[in-house]
Amino acid sequence: MSPGAFALRATDGGARRGTLTLAHGPVETPAFMPVGTAATVKGLTPADLRELGAQIVLSNTYHLWLRPGLATIEAAGGLHAFMRWDRPILTDSGGFQVFSLESRRALDDAGVRFRSHLDGSEHEFTPENVVAFQEALGVDVAMALDVCVKLPASPDEIAESVRRTTLWAQRSADARRRAETLLFGIVQGGLDERERERSASDLLALDLPGYAIGGLSVGESRDDMERMARFTAALLPGHKPRYLMGVGTVRDLLVAVDAGVDMFDCVYPTRCGRNGRALTRTGDLNIRNAVFARDQRPLEEGCDCATCATYTRAYVSHLFRADEMLGPRLLSYHNLRVLLRLMQDARAAIEQRRWAAFRDGVLAGLAPAREGIAEPGLNLAANPDEQNDT
Repeated sequence: MSPGAFALRATDGGARRGTLTLAHGPVETPAFMPVGTAATVKGLTPADLRELGAQIVLSNTYHLWLRPGLATIEAAGGLHAFMRWDRPILTDSGGFQVFSLESRRALDDAGVRFRSHLDGSEHEFTPENVVAFQEALGVDVAMALDVCVKLPASPDEIAESVRRTTLWAQRSADARRRAETLLFGIVQGGLDERERERSASDLLALDLPGYAIGGLSVGESRDDMERMARFTAALLPGHKPRYLMGVGTVRDLLVAVDAGVDMFDCVYPTRCGRNGRALTRTGDLNIRNAVFARDQRPLEEGCDCATCATYTRAYVSHLFRADEMLGPRLLSYHNLRVLLRLMQDARAAIEQRRWAAFRDGVLAGLAPAREGIAEPGLNLAANPDEQNDT
C-alpha cells in the first residue's frame, strides 16, 4: 500500500486493530510511540527501541528547531539518518511547547512569536514554516500547528483556540509539498463538547490523512480526560487513524483503545524510568523503597524484557540508591516494554475478539487510580522542557 493508507484489520466493540502504511514502514495499531523529543529517546539507543518492538517514535519541532537546527539535520541527510532510526517518525508541531511559554510569546492569526527558553533568541512559527520544517526533516507524519489552552479555560479562550486551530490547519494543508510526509490535524475544544464538535467538523472538511485529539492531560481530571477522549474519538472518521496525544499509563491506554483510538505517545514511561518508578500491569512501583532493597524478583513477573530477564529489583534499587546511571537506563527500557507489549497484546485480543475480557482483566489487576489530575500531568510549565522527555 502507498504511504498514508490506513486499513482496519479487525474491530471488537469500539476497539480497532489496523495498519498505517508510512514511507519508512508500516505501523500496526493500536500503537504506542516512545517520545524522542530532541532526536533521542532518553537513555536508549535505536537498537534498544527495535529490540523493545517500537514501530514509530515521536520527536518535536520546537526542540529540533532550536537545537541543533535544520541545517545540521539536513546535512546529515534528514532526521532518520541523523538519529540512525530507520522506522517511521512523527513530529509534533511544537505548538504545545510554544504556548507553554506564556510570558515569552505573542500570537495572532499570522502565527506565534516567541523567545527561546534556552538563550532568549527570538523566533516565529507560522503554519507554513512549521510544515516546511517538518517536511525538510523527512518525517513520516507532521502535525499541524495548533493552539492548546491550559485547563480550566474560559469559553471565550476555548472558542478562540478552536477558531485559530482551524485557520492554521487550513493554511498547513495548503502548504504541503512532500507527499511522503502525512499531515495530521489536531482537534481542540477543551472540555466543551460543542467546541469539540465544531473543531472536528472544520478539520474533517480538510480531508487530512489523520486526526489527533489534543488539549487533554493539561490540568483536567482523569474522568474528564477519559470522557472527552471517548467523545472526540467518536467524531472522527472510522477509515482514518486517530491519535490521542500525551497519554501513557496502562489504565489510560486501555480506556482510549476501548474508545477507538489508534495511536498514543507520552513521556511518562521514560520519565518514570529516570525517577525510579517501575511500570507494571498491576500498578507502579517506587524502586527506591526499602522493601525492594533485597527483593530478588524481576521488576515484573512474566515480563519478557532484557531488564527483567537479567536483573533483580534489589539490583535496580541499588543502582538508584547509588545514583548510578545504569539504573534509569534499565528502568526506562523496562517501562517502554510494558506499554509496547500492552499494545501488542491488545492487537491480538482485538483480532481474536476477546478485547473486553483482556481489557477487564488488566484493569481489574491494576491498583486503584489516584484521584485528581490525570496521571501524566503534563502541565503548562514555564519551561517547555518540563513537558518533554528532556
